[in-house]
Amino acid sequence: MIRRSLRLLGLSIAIAGAATVAFAQTAPVATDARLAGDEQRTRLVVDLTAAAPIKAFTLADPYRVVVDLPEVTFRLPEKAGREGRGLINAYRFGVLAPGRSRIVVDVKRPVAIDKAFVLDPVEGQPARLVLDLTPSDRRTFLQSSAAAEKAPDPETTAAVAPPEEAAPLVVIDPGHGGVDPGAAGPDGASEKDIVLAFAKSLKQKIEATGRRAVLTRDDDTFVSLPSRVKIAREANAALMISIHADTLSDPFGVRGATVYTLSDKASDKQAARLAEKENRADMFAGLDLAEEPEEVAGILVDLTMRETRSFTTQFAQGLVRELRQAAQLNKNPLRSAGFRVLKAPDVPSVLLELGYLSSKEDAKAMMSDAWRDKATDAVAKSVDRYFETRIAQGTLGRVN
Repeated sequence: MIRRSLRLLGLSIAIAGAATVAFAQTAPVATDARLAGDEQRTRLVVDLTAAAPIKAFTLADPYRVVVDLPEVTFRLPEKAGREGRGLINAYRFGVLAPGRSRIVVDVKRPVAIDKAFVLDPVEGQPARLVLDLTPSDRRTFLQSSAAAEKAPDPETTAAVAPPEEAAPLVVIDPGHGGVDPGAAGPDGASEKDIVLAFAKSLKQKIEATGRRAVLTRDDDTFVSLPSRVKIAREANAALMISIHADTLSDPFGVRGATVYTLSDKASDKQAARLAEKENRADMFAGLDLAEEPEEVAGILVDLTMRETRSFTTQFAQGLVRELRQAAQLNKNPLRSAGFRVLKAPDVPSVLLELGYLSSKEDAKAMMSDAWRDKATDAVAKSVDRYFETRIAQGTLGRVN
């Protein structure tokens, strides 16, 4: 016991004095996690195959505790983080950016980080990340959040072909990823995995038509919403397709693919709820959005946005027509709302909801290779026809 206490004290001092501690090139693996305690003190323990430096801080509205650490491979039990205890409602985890991982803890009320440290492996026991939380008040919590160093958005890059290449470029944006898993469905269905598999298949089929395509992420990595838009704009994309597969808390049998476009006022309550949920994805991943910069305005921005929305509508209508032949569509398959990921003023952009994981039928279809092959064929065909039409109109270079 004395040996363990001395280790704890020494390691806590080391972490406080040096934020960057060298660790093995092989990423540590998180093998198990558990909660203990009550409303007076709640502890989260994560077993690791190797010790790693950590940094813990708080974020408000909603109340969260964030633990940043070097890249970790999470191999936790399937239900890890879904149930809470004591002061903790739930927690989630994943890769935030290359070389960085994050644990985001949702708490029931303002808390204080009483302890945050990592124990070295000892006497056959694994290394352990320990986070102890105690009750606090809102004022103290907000002061703590303001004092903490803000975690920056990860730098996100995409391999883009040279701008002089004539073929139009499509940015395919598989939603969520890393610390932001997105929706979950029956039989292990995961939104971030389903949309990534769909996006990779779609990229291959678009490239087979002679167009160019890049992904905003090609693995299980978190990409912030502004970074997704930035990728499309800096790549001078001719089109952006954001891929999702959400759930509905009150499904009432709702299912089927839906195409969403950007609008200042949502087309209906369902679209408004979905946009609000998707727009909070960065907050879900533990990013503070209070100082996110607004879109820049310019003398021609209004005209550009109007043209962009016109071309977006043109593509969205064609996409619905093609999908109707290949997949189950929502009863109202063309909707609109204020999605942040669609706000590039000069890139026609749509959000394609492949289906709803709250529907067993949709979930089964989206996890099927045959369904994916048929649906990506339809999307690729709609992309090809859209570009053929715009080339014939002579409008392809107007906003791109």
